[in-house]
Amino acid sequence: MAGRFPFYQQHDAMDCGATCLKMVSRHFGRYYSLDYLRELTYMGKQGVTLLGISDAAEQIGLQSLAVKTNYERLAKDIPVPCIAHWRQEHFVVVYKVTDRKVWIADPAAGKFKLTREEFIEQWGSDIEEGEPAGVLLLLEPTPEFFAREGEAVNKSGFGYVWSYFKRYRSLLIQLLVGVLLGSLLQLTFPFIIRSVVDVGIENYDLDFIKLILLSQFFLFATMLGVEQFRSWILLHVTARVNISLISDFLIKLTKLPIRFFDSKITGDLMQRIADHERVQRFLTSTTLMSLFSFINILAFGGLLLAWNKVVFLIFLVGTIFQVSWIFFFQYLRRELDYKRFDQSAENQSNLIELINGMQAIKLHNAERQKRWAWERIQARLFRTGISAMRIGQVQRTGAAFFSETKNLLITFVVASAVIENTMSLGMLLAVQYIIGQLNAPLNQLFEFLRSMQEAKISLERMNEIHIQDNEEHLAKEITILPESGDLSLEQVSFQYNGPHSPTVLRNVDLHIPKGQTTAIVGTSGSGKTTILKLLLNIYKPSEGIVRLGDINLGNINNRLWRAKCGVVMQDGYIFFDSIARNIALGDEVIDKKKLLNAVKVANIQNFIETLPLGYNTKIGQEGLGLSQGQRQRLLIARAVYKDPEYIFFDEATTALDAYNEMLIMENLEDYFRGRTVVIVAHRLSTVMNADNIIVLEGGEIVEQGTHEELTYQRGAYYQLVRNQLELGG
Repeated sequence: MAGRFPFYQQHDAMDCGATCLKMVSRHFGRYYSLDYLRELTYMGKQGVTLLGISDAAEQIGLQSLAVKTNYERLAKDIPVPCIAHWRQEHFVVVYKVTDRKVWIADPAAGKFKLTREEFIEQWGSDIEEGEPAGVLLLLEPTPEFFAREGEAVNKSGFGYVWSYFKRYRSLLIQLLVGVLLGSLLQLTFPFIIRSVVDVGIENYDLDFIKLILLSQFFLFATMLGVEQFRSWILLHVTARVNISLISDFLIKLTKLPIRFFDSKITGDLMQRIADHERVQRFLTSTTLMSLFSFINILAFGGLLLAWNKVVFLIFLVGTIFQVSWIFFFQYLRRELDYKRFDQSAENQSNLIELINGMQAIKLHNAERQKRWAWERIQARLFRTGISAMRIGQVQRTGAAFFSETKNLLITFVVASAVIENTMSLGMLLAVQYIIGQLNAPLNQLFEFLRSMQEAKISLERMNEIHIQDNEEHLAKEITILPESGDLSLEQVSFQYNGPHSPTVLRNVDLHIPKGQTTAIVGTSGSGKTTILKLLLNIYKPSEGIVRLGDINLGNINNRLWRAKCGVVMQDGYIFFDSIARNIALGDEVIDKKKLLNAVKVANIQNFIETLPLGYNTKIGQEGLGLSQGQRQRLLIARAVYKDPEYIFFDEATTALDAYNEMLIMENLEDYFRGRTVVIVAHRLSTVMNADNIIVLEGGEIVEQGTHEELTYQRGAYYQLVRNQLELGG
C-alpha cells in the first residue's frame, strides 16, 4: 500500500496544494491535470489555502473535512490518504500511519517515512489538551467522484518533440541510412583484425597484411565521410527544431490571459524558458547520436554471441548490473532536479528584485539584509548541487566498477581459451575489439538516458504552459462590435482568488454611455482599478455580466476590443527601446503624423525634441531614465497614438505637477470629444468636468452624478473633495 501510493512532483513553488489533490484523486482512480486542479484551487502568487483545496476537492467529487487533531487520533481514527498542513506554509499527503511511523508524499521533495517525533515537529501547529496538534484535510470519494471520467492522462513529452521532426522525415531517413552504413563498416573491423593476426602474422605474409590494412584505411576514410554527413544532417535538423520549440513556447506565452501572470512568480517563468536549453542540449549534443548507438550494440552483440556464447553471457550479466545501478540513481536525480528548479526559480526572482529594487535597498541601508537573503538561497542551491554531485559520483563509480569487473572477467576467459588452444590469438584480439566497441556505445547510451530524463522533466514543465487555455478562442468569439457602444456592469461582483477571498466589488450596476466621460472616484482599495480591468476583459466577473452594447464583453474577441481601447494603467511599462517605438507600441511602421499629435496632447513634445537623439532616444531600464511625470506623459501619448474609440485612464496624472496636469487635461478635453472615456482618479481637477462621477466605497456604488450634483448632496463625494482641499491637494 505505502510503496504503491502514486506520487507527482509539483512544478511550481506554489503548486503543493493542487499536486497533493492530484495524488489523492489518482490514488482513488481518477486522473486530473495539475493545471485543471490549480484553477479549481484559485491559486495565486501566495499559493493556496486549505479552504481552496477543499473547494477543489468538492468540485471533483471528493467529500472534505478540515480538522485539527493530535497524533493519537491520526493513527487510530483518521482515514488516509489525507492532506496535512506542513510547517505552516506547505501541504503534504499522509498516506500511511502507524503508532510510531508516518509515510508522507511531499510534492516538493518526494516520498518519506518519518518517525512520530519527526512528523509532529513539522506538522504540529498548536497544543490541545497538552498534546501537539496539527491541521488535516480529510478526503473521501463520493459516488459523484466515480461517476466522473476525469481527464485523459497527459502523455506530453517526446511525442510532442517528434511532431517537430516529422517535417524533416526525408533527412531523418538519410540519417538512419548513414547510421546503418557506418555500423556495417565498423562491423568489418573485427574480421580484419582476426585475419591480420591469424592469417597474415601466422603465415608471415606481409603482402596480405598490407592489403588488409589498406582496405581498412579506405573503410575508415569512408566511415569518416559518413560521420560528417550524419553530423551535418543532425545539426541542420536540430537547429531548426530548437528554434521552433522556443518560438512556439513564447507564442503560447503571449496568447495566455493577462490574469495568468498574476499567479506566476517571475522566476518560475524564467526557469521554464531556461528549461529549453536542456531540451536543446539533448537534441543537439552527441547524446542524441547515442540513440543510434543502439544499432551498434545490436550488431556487435550479435557477432559476439555467434563467436563466443560464454563471453556474451558474461557481458550481458555485467551490463544488466550496470544498467540496474544507473537506473536506481536516476530516480534520486529526478527528485533533486525538481528541488533545484524551485530553488533556481526563487534565485531568479530574488536577483530580479535585487537589481530592480537597488534604489530602495540603498536608501534604507538594507544591503546586508538583502545580500544575506541571497546568500541563504545560494546555500540551499549549493547543498542541492552537492547532493546531486554526490549521487552522480556514486552512480558513475558503481557503473565503472561493474563495467571494469565485466571486462576483466572477459579478458580472463578469452586469455584462458587461447592458452588452452580453444581460441586463436586473432580471435582474442577481435573479441577484445568487439567488447571495446560495445562499451563505448553503452556509455553513450547511459549518458543519453540521463540527458533524456532531464529533457523529459523540462518538457513536462514547459507543457504546463502549453496546456493552458489561450485568452482568445476565435471559433467561439464575436468578431464584430455592436452598433450601440455603451458599456454596462449588471449586478457585477468580483473576487480575485475565488469564493473565499475578499469581495472587491459587490453587486455593482453601472452604465457608461458611449461618447461621454465617466469618472470613478473613491478611497484606496474601493475597487476602482478592478472595474477598469473588468471593462478591459482582463478579468471575468465572479457574478454578473459586463456588456458592450447588448453583447457580453467576455464573448467579444479581445484583440478586436483592445484595438479600440487606449489605456493608461498605474503600472504601465516602458520598454527598452526608442521613445518613438514606445509610443507607437504595436506598430511596425510608425505613423509620424499620429506620433506628433500624441506627443502634443501629452505635452511631452518639447522634452523629447531637446534630447540629442530626439524620438530615437533609447529609454527604459537600460536607457535614459525618466521621471515619473515624464513616464506618465509618455504613457498618455501611447494611448492617444492608437486613436481609440474608448479611453481608460487609471490615475494617469498623479505624478504630474499642477501646471502640466492643467495643460494636459485641457488638451485631453478636446481629444475626448466624441469618445467614451473612463477615468479613475483621486484629484478633483481630473474628474470635475466628467459627465458622470461614480463614487465607490467598499466595492459598492454609493453615489453618482455630476460634480455640482454630488457636491450639493454633501455625501461621500463631498467628503472626498473637502478632505482634498483641506490637504491642499
